[in-house]
Amino acid sequence: MNHDESDEPLRVSMLGTTALLFEAPGALDLHVQRRIWTLAREVETWPGVREAVPGVTNLMLTFAAPPADPESLGEALRDAWAAAGELQIEGKVVELPVQYGGEFGPHLQDVVNHTGLCVDDVVQLHCAPLYTVYALGSHPGYCYLGGMDPRIATPRRKVPVLGLPGGAVSIGGVQTGVSASTGPSGWNTIGHTSMSFFDPAREHPATLAPGDMIRFRVERVAS
Repeated sequence: MNHDESDEPLRVSMLGTTALLFEAPGALDLHVQRRIWTLAREVETWPGVREAVPGVTNLMLTFAAPPADPESLGEALRDAWAAAGELQIEGKVVELPVQYGGEFGPHLQDVVNHTGLCVDDVVQLHCAPLYTVYALGSHPGYCYLGGMDPRIATPRRKVPVLGLPGGAVSIGGVQTGVSASTGPSGWNTIGHTSMSFFDPAREHPATLAPGDMIRFRVERVAS
C-alpha cells in the first residue's frame, strides 16, 4: 500500500523563528500516524532540535535557536518522511468505564439527531472499537484517539462550551477523546469517566502516551 497516495502535498512551515510544523497528506489514518511516530524518533536526534512533538498527522519541531537554513531542513524532513516506516508501539490497554447521557453527556442527543441513530446504537458504536492514542495535545494529558466508527461522526459545535469538566468523553468530527482537565471545548460531550489523565506530581505526569489503547465500557446510560 502506498500511504502517500493523496492529492494533498506535504506541508512544512515555520511557526515563528524557533519552531517548525510538518504536516503529512491524507486523512486521519493509523498507518500515517505510525510513520509520524517514526519521523519523531529520528528527527529528535538531529543537531539543533530541542523537541519533536507528534500531533495528529503532523509533527512539530522546536529549536534552541532559529535554524540557519529552514529550506534545507524542510527538504531533509521530506526525505526522512519518504523513507519512514511504520513504528509499531506496544502500548498498554486501558479500559474506561463511561456514564453516557444525562448531565454527564449533554450533547448525546445532538449526536443522535445528526446521525439518525438511536441512543443505544450511538453508545454501542462508540464502545465497540479499541482506540489508539495517536497523540497528546490540546491540554496536558489530553489524548487524540483514532478508530472511531464513522457512523457516529458529528461536526464540532458552532459555539464552544467554556467549562467542560475533566473526564468528559466527546466527539468532534471523525474523532473522539477524553478531556484531562476543565476547560473550553467545541466537541460534543456524550459521557463522562472518572479516570485521572494528568498528575504533575507523578514522575510521568500523563497517564497515557502515543501507542497506548483505550476501550470504553458502558457503566450507565442516563435518559
